[in-house]
Amino acid sequence: MKKLLVLLLVMVLALTLFTGCGSSDEDESVVIYQNKVEINDQLMAFAAKYEEETGVKVTVKTSGGDSPYAENLKAEFQSDRQPDIFVIEGMGGYNTWKSKLATFSGDEWIDLTALEFTVDGKIYGFPVAVEAWGMAYNAELLAQAGIDPATLTSQEAYKAAFEKIDGMKDELGIKSVVAMAAGPDMRWVTGLHNFNGYLTAGLEYGDTTVLDKLNNGEPDMDRLTEYADWVELLFMYSDEAVLLTGNYDAQVGQFGTGQSVFVHQGNWIDPWLDENGVDFEMGYAPHASVYGEHNSIFIGAPSYYVINNEGENQEAAKEFLNYMATNEAGHNYMVNEAKMIPAFTNVTIKPDAPLSANVTEWLAKDAKYTWLQNDMPDGFGMGTIAPLYESFAKGDLTKAEFIQQLADKIKELK
Repeated sequence: MKKLLVLLLVMVLALTLFTGCGSSDEDESVVIYQNKVEINDQLMAFAAKYEEETGVKVTVKTSGGDSPYAENLKAEFQSDRQPDIFVIEGMGGYNTWKSKLATFSGDEWIDLTALEFTVDGKIYGFPVAVEAWGMAYNAELLAQAGIDPATLTSQEAYKAAFEKIDGMKDELGIKSVVAMAAGPDMRWVTGLHNFNGYLTAGLEYGDTTVLDKLNNGEPDMDRLTEYADWVELLFMYSDEAVLLTGNYDAQVGQFGTGQSVFVHQGNWIDPWLDENGVDFEMGYAPHASVYGEHNSIFIGAPSYYVINNEGENQEAAKEFLNYMATNEAGHNYMVNEAKMIPAFTNVTIKPDAPLSANVTEWLAKDAKYTWLQNDMPDGFGMGTIAPLYESFAKGDLTKAEFIQQLADKIKELK
């Protein structure tokens, strides 16, 4: 009797283990942790369609915008919630997470792009999208002010245009010339995107001269001085409330409601504009970050999906990304739902979202400056120098002090 009981228990245990090992829901449940709040709903919907098609569940977790993605991602890895797929941006992200990154090899999407993230010949990153930013403008308001956006190619031209528009606020029905944000919630706008103008504006695509000096602790004082004039100009013609305390919605909303003529943001705001029914004509003019003439906007594939090399679902995670790049459902998600510009040559759908459509026109002209802000040391942009912009915006720093403190922070990298 005892032997029979033992035999039955062994059989039950074996059946339990077999059932557990065969559970596709448990074994093939992929978690993706990403940093674009503006595509959260769209990515979740695509993940649901993918599950319907393949039976593999994909859970989307999002942290970004006003929430610090980098800090929250580190918290995820310190818990029992490690993602299978997450996002890095440039060499700064790679250097932080390289011990956690799996390589891609033989995946179909690799032959469909020239924008994969590689280090020492190994592929680590799947490009999320082509992204770009310049000075986004409301074409209708510029026309009312009698300003041709094609003339906005230098600091002198912007200064004249800003002064003219500022004198027409009542006539145009606006609160500010520029929707600009420099507060604690928007440090990625100042310490990363705006500062990238110091790194690459006016330089040939791929030129890393200024970045290399920065990483060696060498500031370019003449270039920093020219750059500070541009920052001062943007701050001077911004709405103070949005500049000092505004979050993402406040900044983009001021532009989207026609309360400003310009906004310092990229084509990633297209989903917000679409969701809020914004339909006026818009486009990009170059940032005049330093002196001289500028004929390009900042274009790149700065964000990459990477695979956690300690994850239990690495192959399933890779299959999900490959599906996104090679399947029509993935193309529809990227272009029509998420309003992105795919980095893959096999995508034939053209973006109709206004800013993304304008970016494709700049791409067609090969008019692009490089994204290098993500190749600075991790934390330098948002953590080290972004607070200086806030102090400058508040008036706690003079322009000379702002320049000197930027230079001092660069020297500390030596």
